[in-house]
Amino acid sequence: MTEPTRVILSLVVTEKAERLKAEQNRYTFKVARTANKIEVRDAVERLFKVHVREVRVMNFLGKMRRMGRFSGRRPDWKKAIVTVKQGERIESLER
Repeated sequence: MTEPTRVILSLVVTEKAERLKAEQNRYTFKVARTANKIEVRDAVERLFKVHVREVRVMNFLGKMRRMGRFSGRRPDWKKAIVTVKQGERIESLER
């Protein structure tokens, strides 16, 4: 079993993520690219002591960026939207 801190990298803070958190009890995380749904579920349950109902994951390709005549890419990344059991909240992530 992998360490939860190697699976969950950071919290995604956007308007849509804040709306999902407030209205539907869903939390959005940036996760390791190699993590699957089962690993994400275990990591969230172990880190935050909540019961996870559903996990959805999405892969994102890094965007092309330029600095003058030099071009490069931002890294690819993976996002997970985790639905927590009704009535439970992750208190450390609430504002």
